[in-house]
Amino acid sequence: MIAKLYEASQAGVRVELVVRGIGCLVPGQPGQSDNIQQRGLVDRYLEHSRVYVFAHGGTEKVFVSSADWMTRNLDRRVEVAFPILDEALQAEVRHLLDLQRQDNVKARDFENQFILPAAGEKPVRAQEATYQHLKKLKRRR
Repeated sequence: MIAKLYEASQAGVRVELVVRGIGCLVPGQPGQSDNIQQRGLVDRYLEHSRVYVFAHGGTEKVFVSSADWMTRNLDRRVEVAFPILDEALQAEVRHLLDLQRQDNVKARDFENQFILPAAGEKPVRAQEATYQHLKKLKRRR
C-alpha cells in the first residue's frame, strides 16, 4: 500500500494521511513522496476514523471502512469499505474528518513533533471539537 501511495504521489496525486499510530510511509521525500502529508493523532480516546476521501476535478467520493490499511487487514481478513452516498451525511463525515485535519493540540508530524497553533491561530483539539459538535447536533434533534 505504501508503494502505491508513493506511486500516486509521483503521478502528482496529493495524498493527506491522518494516522493514529506510527506511520511507515515517509512523507515529503523529493521524487518519491513530495505530494504526501502525514499527521499522527492520538488523544484521550483511542478511536480513530477509517474514512477515505477521493477527489478528482472537484468531485469527492467519501468512503467509510471497517479496517485500516494494515497488512493484517488487507491480506488476511475480509473487510468492507462502502461509499457514503447521502450528500448530507457525506458533508457530516467530511466535517468530522476536517476537524482531525485541523487539530493543532494533539496532532504530531512525521518526526513525532507536536503540530502547534501558529501565532494568533485558535487551538483545535479534534476530539473535543467533535464532542461539542455532536452535542449540538443532539440538542437540535
